[in-house]
Amino acid sequence: MSTYTVEDPRKVTTRRLAEMKAKGEKIAMLTAYDYSMAKLIDQAGMDVILVGDSASNVMAGNDTTLPITLDQMIYHAKSVMKGVKRALVVCDMPFGSYQGNSIEALASAVRIMKESHAEAVKIEGGAEVLESIQRILSAGIPVMGHLGLTPQSINKFGTYNVRAREEAEANKLIEDAKLLEQAGCFALVLEKIPAELATRVSKELSIPTIGIGAGGGCDGQVLVMHDMLGINQGFSPRFLRRYADLGNAITDAVGSYITDVKSSDFPNEKEQY
Repeated sequence: MSTYTVEDPRKVTTRRLAEMKAKGEKIAMLTAYDYSMAKLIDQAGMDVILVGDSASNVMAGNDTTLPITLDQMIYHAKSVMKGVKRALVVCDMPFGSYQGNSIEALASAVRIMKESHAEAVKIEGGAEVLESIQRILSAGIPVMGHLGLTPQSINKFGTYNVRAREEAEANKLIEDAKLLEQAGCFALVLEKIPAELATRVSKELSIPTIGIGAGGGCDGQVLVMHDMLGINQGFSPRFLRRYADLGNAITDAVGSYITDVKSSDFPNEKEQY
């Protein structure tokens, strides 16, 4: 079991991420939704912690990311911020909080920043949400973009399959990526697109790209914490590497506790006053 050693203990900022890309240093990003796990992930040396709207799935048990509300995202982000000292904390803007109304988008982003103390927001989409991104950026709020498979649009796609395999969609993704960079986004998540396309986008942009199911040519990688730790056992896409089997470990530990309680083995004399 190898433990990562943080060589640079400085607080990670959007500027630091740009420096990392320039130096060819890969960026590690992982989701978190609560204080305790965020603290552990930060202590391990994570560069970026994403308070993902995937909380809708792994924390609330919904089938999609769509049901989670702005209030719920603020709650999760506020909890995460209390456990983090080094990592840059980015909060997803949930479905319905920015699409189609740039004034509402700014109000949503301001609430996230003021109430949770998160350090940036993430928005799914390209040209269709550009006005919202520009308005948020005009307020001095850092924005991370997100292209490729955008889960908030799952009802439009109708599938979680790989995106941008066809030339037309690939060309639009490249155009959108450059559009987001020109608008002022500090980084870009590329989800579930061909590795060759992700590598091309990463080389053509000056801002960092963070891939999930987009190959090794991106400037960084992100996974959902529950997936890579084996807590969410029903999700096994090709791009996922499991680094632990906490699902079974937790079930076994709880089972042992139940057995000890039922048999009066717990608590013993040393475990009471």
